[in-house]
Amino acid sequence: MVELRPYQQEAMSAVLNEWDSGNSKTLLVLPTGCGKTIVFAKIAEECVARGKRVLILAHRAELLEQAADKIHKSTGLLCATEKAEESCIGSWYRIVVGSVQTLMWEKRLAGFDHSFFDTIIIDEAHHCISDSYQTILNYFPYANVLGVTATPDRGDMKNLGQVFDSLAYEYTLPRAIKEGYLSPIKAVTIPLDLDLTGVSTQAGDFKASDIDTALDPYLYQIADEMIHYCSDRKTVVFLPLVKTSQKFRDILNSKGFRAAEVNGNSPDRAEILKDYEDGKYNVLCNSMLLTEGWDCPSVDCIIVLRPTKVRGLYCQMVGRGTRLAPGKKELLLLDFLWHTERHELCRPAHLICTDEAVAKKMTEMLADEAGCAVDIEAAERSASEDVVAEREEALAQKLAQMKKRKRALVDPLQYEMSIQAADLANYVPAFGWECKAPTDKQKARLESLGIFPDEIDSAGKAKLILDRLDKRRIEGLTTPKQIRLLENMGFKHVGTWQFEAAKKLIGRIAANGWRVPGSINPSDYIPEIPTGGGYDGTFEFT
Repeated sequence: MVELRPYQQEAMSAVLNEWDSGNSKTLLVLPTGCGKTIVFAKIAEECVARGKRVLILAHRAELLEQAADKIHKSTGLLCATEKAEESCIGSWYRIVVGSVQTLMWEKRLAGFDHSFFDTIIIDEAHHCISDSYQTILNYFPYANVLGVTATPDRGDMKNLGQVFDSLAYEYTLPRAIKEGYLSPIKAVTIPLDLDLTGVSTQAGDFKASDIDTALDPYLYQIADEMIHYCSDRKTVVFLPLVKTSQKFRDILNSKGFRAAEVNGNSPDRAEILKDYEDGKYNVLCNSMLLTEGWDCPSVDCIIVLRPTKVRGLYCQMVGRGTRLAPGKKELLLLDFLWHTERHELCRPAHLICTDEAVAKKMTEMLADEAGCAVDIEAAERSASEDVVAEREEALAQKLAQMKKRKRALVDPLQYEMSIQAADLANYVPAFGWECKAPTDKQKARLESLGIFPDEIDSAGKAKLILDRLDKRRIEGLTTPKQIRLLENMGFKHVGTWQFEAAKKLIGRIAANGWRVPGSINPSDYIPEIPTGGGYDGTFEFT
């Protein structure tokens, strides 16, 4: 039996806690390569132990087979199948793997009682917004539901928030790399300017046929660039159309590569994939076939020649190379200077940045380092520092305006910047209740704690700030009123100080007629670390 990694155990516990707390529809977000199938297999096992019947839904046969295999290997449990001519009716197995394309039909569903399944697990949950999935979920209204997906973009999360009540657990790509469960990623920006200005959009993403037309003139140049970077690597190339994938395979072979191509109609697909894994080929071209349900850990180079605006899709493509393998040092991600004026475009920065301003800055930095392999974590840290500096300058200008207004409360932006809380600054409401306006009770409590509530536009953001205030009080950190007073006097990042250190300094300032003592320079003042104590809620000032 498989023993869960620490984060997988955390994920499983979080999901079960959500269900036990009454959130019947919850999400689990794990990056590609972090074992999401193992996690939901163990969750299914726990449900069976509790006497529940489990349905695992997927939209492709490979995913169903993969789920059944992982469940058997990790738990010893066998699965019934609900697909085409196969039915689970009458089976004594408590876990069923089911095809969405089969179960979506009214006649098929009519064979089940509405309470037949106690738990429904949706693999690749970003697909579940479609009518076919919703028909199935609505037919089994009493079941607890778990959606499992790789890192979604903000648009996905807003859409998924219409289906799910909560996000139970999210394991991020940077954390997975840092903790040694995924391969480090180095990105190389290739100085080859590809013009996408004439590419239209369809269903929220770039139209594949238009990309194909824009890409075709550059295929030979791209192959020449690959000679410099990919000759000794195991590479997967994603392209917009099958005919382009086949053409690029031929071009690569003419340049000395050992390239193969697979698509949905390849009769020998399994043989080609095995030969690639065994090293017969060193480049594998495909037209979006390998985004889901295929794993080859030894892949150490990814080239995305199918640009996309969908972060989830981009992460899936890059995720084909993030798994660990013996002798593998890192994943090399080749990126080109896609030129577009009208559309957002996913770049290597979007794998790791949650802040769009940081992603933009990092993309600019990678372009400045064109031709050089750059560790994406190091690039993100550098870009983040630059963005923080720019925001602090903007904040200083805003604070200068605020001083004229003599506001007695702390502006939320000042508070977020002072305590260096990126999660507050980047927060985007996803679930229905989060998007509503803050309640009167939330506003009153925020104001009583020193936060100006009028610029907080959602109940979710208000809750996040209130939770952070409570946590900081327990940890003995500065209050909003201390932050307002000291930062308005020129002290920096008071939000990172201990409450007692700020209280002591304020005492000195008060004793000096509310003027900063001459021996103190606010711009470079570093507070002493207090020995004990903490915020007891008794110290106030106006």
